[in-house]
Amino acid sequence: MSALLETRNLTRQFGGLRAIGDLSLSVNRGEILGVIGPNGAGKTTLFNLLTGIYPPSSGDILFDGRSISGLRPSQIARLGIARTFQNIRLFRQLSVLENVRIAYDSRLAYSPAAALMRTPGARVRERESIDASMELLELFEIGSLAGDAAGDLSYGSQRRLEIVRALALNPSLLLLDEPAAGMNPSEAMQLLDFLKWVHGKFSLTIVLIEHHMQMVMALCDRIEVIEFGVRIAGGTPAEVKANPRVIEAYLGMEGELP
Repeated sequence: MSALLETRNLTRQFGGLRAIGDLSLSVNRGEILGVIGPNGAGKTTLFNLLTGIYPPSSGDILFDGRSISGLRPSQIARLGIARTFQNIRLFRQLSVLENVRIAYDSRLAYSPAAALMRTPGARVRERESIDASMELLELFEIGSLAGDAAGDLSYGSQRRLEIVRALALNPSLLLLDEPAAGMNPSEAMQLLDFLKWVHGKFSLTIVLIEHHMQMVMALCDRIEVIEFGVRIAGGTPAEVKANPRVIEAYLGMEGELP
C-alpha cells in the first residue's frame, strides 16, 4: 500500500520544551492506524501539527505526496483531512443541522454577497447543503434531532455529530482524538463497531488517538507508540502488545497490556 500521509523528522518546540522530536511516521491508504502513548506523550500536538493549528519547528508533513507544512487549517481541510477533538467542539447553541452545514458549506463556491442577496445560484447551493447534510444525519440515525440544539444532545450523540460534521468535509483522512473519552467499556465497544462501519462505508483512512487499549487492539491495523514526542515502537497490535518498552512506558513495571 502507498502512503497517504507521512511525517519526516517532524519536530515542534514550545520554548525549551520539545513536544514532538524528529518524528517520522507513515499512514497507508485505507488503513486504521492507532497512535498511543502515556499522557503528555505529544499525541494531540501531533494532530495539531497535521491539521495546521501549529506549524512545525522543523521537518515536513506530506499528504498525498504534497508538503502541507505551513498551510492554514482551512487549506488542509479542503485537501481532505478532517478531525475530531478530545474535548467535543460543537457549536452548542446552533442546531444539529447547522453544525453539519457549516462544514458542508465550506466546500461550496458562492460569495457572501450572493448569499445575502439570495441569488438563484445561492438558493440552489443552500438547498444542496440542507439536503446533503440531512442525508448524512439520517445515515447516522440522528436525522430526527436535526432541529435540536447541539448542546442539548446526549454525550454519545454529540460524539456522533462531531464525526458527521467531519465527514461533511468529504475527507480521505479522518483524525480521531480520543473518541471514546468519557465512555464506559460497553459504550466504547459500541463505538468500535460504529467506527468499523464508518471506515468501510466512506472508504476512509483513519488515524486514531485513544487510551482505551482494548478498543485500539481490536480496531487498528497498525499501532505507533510515542513517548515524550519520540517514536519508541510500532507494528501490528500483537507486536506492540508484546513489546517490553511499550509495557514499561504504560505500566512502569513488568506487566501485560489488555
